[in-house]
Amino acid sequence: MTTPKFASLATAAEIAGVSTKSIRRYIAAGRITGYRVGPRMIRVNISELQDLLAPIPTGTADSRRA
Repeated sequence: MTTPKFASLATAAEIAGVSTKSIRRYIAAGRITGYRVGPRMIRVNISELQDLLAPIPTGTADSRRA
């Protein structure tokens, strides 16, 4: 079992290529879990962040001809 790796909001935003405001929105919407460390510090699990990535489905060559 691997130990979860946590990142700050700024680092998480950089990894995902979004703003820290977007990371906060993802937490508020329940798309990722935010973990409070002390009264002000928030961390997110990097593997949860990577799970947000989903491939965009593309049509096959046959479906484009139709």
